[in-house]
Order: sequence, then structure tokens, then C-alpha cells
Amino acid sequence: MINLSEVIETNKMIQDENLDVRTITMGVSLLDCADSNLESCCANIYAKLLRCAGRLVKTGEEISREFGIPIVNKRVSITPASLVGASCCRRPEDYVEIARTLDRAARELGVNFLGGFSAVVSKGMTPSDELLIRAIPEALAVTERVCSSVNVGSTKTGLDMDAIRLMGETVKATAERTKDRDSLGCAKLVVLCNAPDDNPFMAGAFHGVSEGDAVINVGVSGPGVVKYALSLIPGADFETLCETIKRTAFKITRVGQLVAQEASRRLGVPFGIIDLSLAPTPAVGDSVADILKEIGLAHPGAPGTTAALALLNDQVKKGGVMASSYVGGLSGAFIPVSEDQGMIDAVEAGALTIEKLEAMTCVCSVGLDMIAVPGDTSAATIAGIIADEAAIGMVNQKTTAVRIIPVVGKGVGESVEFGGLLGHAPIMPVNGFDCSRFVGRKGRIPAPIHSFKNRLWQGTDFSIRPARACPGAPSGRLQGLRARAGSRALKPW
Repeated sequence: MINLSEVIETNKMIQDENLDVRTITMGVSLLDCADSNLESCCANIYAKLLRCAGRLVKTGEEISREFGIPIVNKRVSITPASLVGASCCRRPEDYVEIARTLDRAARELGVNFLGGFSAVVSKGMTPSDELLIRAIPEALAVTERVCSSVNVGSTKTGLDMDAIRLMGETVKATAERTKDRDSLGCAKLVVLCNAPDDNPFMAGAFHGVSEGDAVINVGVSGPGVVKYALSLIPGADFETLCETIKRTAFKITRVGQLVAQEASRRLGVPFGIIDLSLAPTPAVGDSVADILKEIGLAHPGAPGTTAALALLNDQVKKGGVMASSYVGGLSGAFIPVSEDQGMIDAVEAGALTIEKLEAMTCVCSVGLDMIAVPGDTSAATIAGIIADEAAIGMVNQKTTAVRIIPVVGKGVGESVEFGGLLGHAPIMPVNGFDCSRFVGRKGRIPAPIHSFKNRLWQGTDFSIRPARACPGAPSGRLQGLRARAGSRALKPW
């Protein structure tokens, strides 16, 4: 039962501390829209999106008005388009036509973004996957609301280096194709490792094949609320600090849970997950960087930054899972440079570099996000950055991502204005040493050893021992490597 003090506290968080529901995202399966004829496939896609999500925006606005909770974005995610178009797309231009259809549907629905112009190629690319990837630069140039993502690796499969190399080229081509808008197309393109099926945040949202026909996922945010709570306990010990973050995350998640359940009921669509991610905006007081400064750092990037971010991310997750049985998506802290004024200030002060950001991504929710780099950065360098970030995700069994923007015609010392929630960003320097021989190798980087969790057997001794010498052979020759089972029966771990 909600009491009066909780209502007053929630109102204060909304009015003074920038608490909001960042997005209601409806995931829609388009698998039943596939057709061997491109025109029919596009017609099926358009019809199903309007049928399933036609009331999404209106419902979100009604809930926001009735409950007094800001709901910033209403969005749609779809089945990865490379699966939907596999039967009818024979060239990249065919996938561009599907992107146009998605954009037309998004405009009609009134959503600000539609995610899922995507491919999952963590172990290899089908011809359809490759066609979609090659269509991305043109698709993002001719559409306004379509977002694209490509998953290039996972802990279970390793990293597809052929796909990573191709994505380096694709990011460069997208930047060039949208250079008249400061390479804005790259802001709608993200490369992931271990991408979740239920992420409601753009640009990485897609409706995974493990999901049902339609689902409601809600992303809730409140960096300002956490920062305010910490400002009330200056100099507190770590136990108090962690407990405060955890309790605040719990309260924020309960707001999202309320909105998600109400949206699910009104739309007649199952509730999927709450994604509690501290996602900053360019607004003053809505910054993850400010939380890190409140914890005790002069600027993000100072020694101790990674430890502080690890603490923050962990306590946010702990608080969230206590508030809802269905916490999912990314859930943690985002560190996009262009969308967080505190991060921008840290870059301009010389405290924060790409290399430090990469270290921070080992412990945050995602990865290198909304980073503007010089327009002459090579495709090989971008592929190398993607490979580094994907390797962090693969080895640490977490989602990582790269949304990098090589701004054509601009260099270090300049800045770029994207506008709206995308903010603005200083152009950051990148390491200029060549990695083309590395990323030019073909094939996959294998999965790490700890990915084989269902293939080891308890009771088996895999140690290497010298075998007895063969008759007539030199003493000590190995007859081979023997795996000797222990005396007890083999049991799976």
C-alpha cells in the first residue's frame, strides 16, 4: 500500500530531481510478416506495426497525464530485420526499402525511434545478414526514426572478426553518407556483444526471437535522484553510500513497475521487463558524471573512477531486482559522452580519454557510447576499437557496445552539436597507431574457456602425464595424452 509520504517523495523526485520514465518500448515480432515478395513483406510489416502499436503513444500520454509521471519516449522494437527480409531481399537496396517502410510506420505511430534494423552475427554472417549490414549507411541516411544494431559476438560463441571488420567500414560509410548532418547517422548505429533480447533503449533495441508476439518493456531513469540522495550524506562510509544508492534505485524501479503494469493492462500486451538504467540527458542535474563527482571524484577519469562506477552499477542492480521480479535489458549506469554534460566537461578538462572510458566499460552497463572522433579516423581503427570493446564483453560475460561517430570534416579541438537528447560532443583523439594487420585477419576469435559451462565433467582428471615407454622406443616417449577418470562416477558440474 502506498502511503502519503511516498507520494510526496515521488512528486519531489519528479519535480526537482529529474526522475522520469525514459521510454515505453513495445517489442513486436515480425517473423510472420516474411514473404518471398518484397512488396508483400513491406505491406505485412506496416500493417502489423500499426495493428499492434497503434495505441502505444496515446496510452503513454494518458498514463503520464493521469499519474503525473513524465514518460519521455514511446518507441517500438522489432525482430532483427535480417531475419524478416531473408526470403525477399536479394540486394542491399531491398533492405533500404524495408527501412523506408519501418520509418513510414514509425511516423504514423508517432514514436520517436524504431529499433531492430539489425543482424545477429556473433558466429557468422548469412547472405541476408551481410546484405542488411551493407544497406545500413543508405538506410540511416534516408530515414529519420530507424535505428540499427549489429551483434558481433558473445561469451558463448566468441567474436566474428569478419563482421567486426565490416562494421568498421560500415560506420565510416554511414558517417560519409550523412556528413551533411555532422555524420548523425552514426548516432543511430550501435555494434554490440552479448546483446540482450529485451533492451528498451535505442539504438540497440530489437525484439529477440526468444520473445513472444508482442511485449511491453519499460526503461526508467533517474541520475538526478541518486545524486540528490548522495548529497544528503556527505562523507558517509561506503556501507551507508551503497545502502543509499540501493534504496534510491528501489524507489525509482517501483515507479517504472507501476507504469509498465498499467501500460500492459491498457494495451492488452504482456509486461516484459523493467530496465533500470541511469541514462543521463544533456539537462543540468541529470548526469551520471555528477553522481561520480558526488561520490568523491574531481572529474570522471580521475584515479578511482572505475571503482566508483563499479560500486554505482552494482548497487543500482541490487536495488532494482528487489523492486521488480522482471528486471532485464541493460540495467545499470550509462556513460554516453555527448548526452551527459558532466562527461563533456571531463573530456574538455583533459580528465577523460577514450582509453579511460574503455576501462570504465568493464564495469558499467554498456560500452563506448556517443563518442565523437575525427572524421579521418580509419575504418581499421574503428574496427579495432569495436574488437577491444567486444572482447571486454565476451570475457566478462556482459553486454558491451560501441556507438562511435567519426565526424566528417572535423578534428580534435572542435565540437559537434547533435541536438535533443543526443546532446553535443567534443571531438576526442584516438590512438593513431595502425591495427589493420590484426583486424584484417579472417575468421573468429574463439570463445573464452569459461564459456564451456555445460561441457566439463566432475570426476575427470585431465592432467597430462608421461606414459610408460613403448617397447623398443626411447625411454620416456609419450604415447599420447591420457584423460584418466577418477574412481567415482562421472557427474556433470
